[in-house]
Order: sequence, then structure tokens, then C-alpha cells
Amino acid sequence: MAKIVRFHQTGDADVLKLEELPLQEPGEGEVRLKVEAIGLNRAEVMFRQGQYLEDPQLPSRLGYEAAGTIDAIGPGVSDFQVGDRVSSIPAFSMQKYGVYGESAVVPAYAVATYPETLSAQEGAAIWMQYLTAYGALIEYGQLQSNHYVLIPAASSSVGLAAIQITKAAGAVAIASTRTAAKKQALLDMGADQVIVTEEEDLPSRVMELSAGHGADLIFDPVAGPFLETLAQAAAPGATIFEYGALSPEPTPFPLFAALAKTLTIRGYILFEITQNPERLARGKRYVYDGLQSGKLKPILDRSFALNDIVEAHRYMESNQQNGKIVVTV
Repeated sequence: MAKIVRFHQTGDADVLKLEELPLQEPGEGEVRLKVEAIGLNRAEVMFRQGQYLEDPQLPSRLGYEAAGTIDAIGPGVSDFQVGDRVSSIPAFSMQKYGVYGESAVVPAYAVATYPETLSAQEGAAIWMQYLTAYGALIEYGQLQSNHYVLIPAASSSVGLAAIQITKAAGAVAIASTRTAAKKQALLDMGADQVIVTEEEDLPSRVMELSAGHGADLIFDPVAGPFLETLAQAAAPGATIFEYGALSPEPTPFPLFAALAKTLTIRGYILFEITQNPERLARGKRYVYDGLQSGKLKPILDRSFALNDIVEAHRYMESNQQNGKIVVTV
């Protein structure tokens, strides 16, 4: 038996239940993990609420990222063996798989070893954040050292990963945050500049900080009417990557700014990278190299016990965090 987190209806964090269920045997092409740590992501909150890209099949498990040890291997798996220390990559559907719990079965293609120098908590804080930022900024954005990169909602784990990747390329990382509460933390965690949007005009500040050039790449999880503001802050020929929908409001297309500046405004999701073997291989190599060199370093915010999974989700929804929220099993 193992303690597994499931929910039987969509809704607020209280729908999450810790249940005793029989250990699941891995099937063809699958491995089973004895989970040590879980990394929380905004996608899981949205999935639990029934507001994600796919609908849960109830009762549903959830969770993309876990670190642990392989304790069982299904038929057809040759790249791993029992005892391997691995973490899971968000390369599967939560309609079929979920890693919240003491045990998790996932596809073998969706696990990877991670550096021995990292703890299990750090191992559970790698793939979602770094591959999401890598895909937009490196794979598609072709980030260069002379670029200005604007990173809204920068205190999230993905936002901090984007700052680290921008700095690793020698480019300028301009973070934005709604209130001044997180400004100093963002500076301490590597941002070159931080714009507090409740106090400052974002387009004017971006133009000031870039000597009138604007942001070459914008990596935005907010959307909504904020997209018009971002378009005003963009450089000619810039690309705006929209990878989230934190705003509950509709997202109007900023036509005139897009025409005047010949902007590319692109919807982007992590699965473009993790479900394409060649892109995933390039992304994994980039992340491995960055972790080994120290240019990439997971930033952990707060740890919860598995029994406190409801409180962990509530904390994520409070938007207080700077970095990754983890659950220790």
C-alpha cells in the first residue's frame, strides 16, 4: 500500500485527499518510483480546478514532477534499472499519470537522472522550470548576448529559471513583479533590473533600461489585457511568448503595436519540447550542462510534508513564493 493524493471532484485545495491505495505495477515502457520529493506547479492547481488544457478523469491523480528511486521496471524498459536515482519530466498527460504520493508510475521516457550534487528536493525542481524557459528562450527565441529579456511574474520557479538562462547567455534580464514585496529578492536571485508594475509604467521603464530599444524577448505567463502593455514594451521584431493565463480576463490582440513593430506573439507550451524527442534531448543536454557548471541552480522557496498537501496548494495560490514549492515524502 502507498499514500496517494487524488481528488474526486474539481474545486479548491480541499478536494485533495490522501488515500491508501495498492502499489501499482508498471506496465509496458513504464517505471515505478519510490518518491522522495514532489515539485509543485501552477498547472496542477489549474488541473485540480478543472481549468487546465485537459480535463481530469475522476477520481484523478495529479502531479508532473517527482524525484525518487526506481523500485520496479515494466516490460520493454532497458535504459534504467532498479535503484536508479531519477526525477520525472513533464512529458505525459495527467489524465493518465500523476506523481503526488509515496509511489508513482510514469513512462520511462519521462524520467531522467540528475546530478548527485543535488538533493531530492532540488531534483524535483528541475525539468518543468528549466525546460519551459529553455524552449522559449533558447530553442525558439534564439537568445543572444545583446538581447533584453522581459520576464513578468518573475518570482515563480519558471520565472527564476528564465532569469538564470538569460544571465547564462550574457543577456539582460528585466524582471517585473506586481508589488515591491519581491523586488529585492528578485535582484538577489539574479535579475539585472526589476520593474514594480503597481508603481512604475512598464513600457517606459523597459525603454529607459534598454536605451530606447525595448525587449527583444518577452516571456509571459499572465496574458489578459497585460499583453497590450507588453507589446508597448517590445522592441521592433520582438517575440512575445505567452505560456500561461494567470489573468482571468480575456486577452485582446494588440494589433497596432504588432503591426507597427512587426511583432511575433506566440502561444507556447512545454509539451512542444518534452513530447519531441530531438528537442527534449537538446533541452536535457542544456539543463545538464547548466546544472553541472553552476549557471543553473534550482531555487527552493518552502517545503511541506505530504500530509500537508492541501496547505501546500493553498500556499501556491497565495502567490507568496519566490522559487519552487516542494513536498517532502
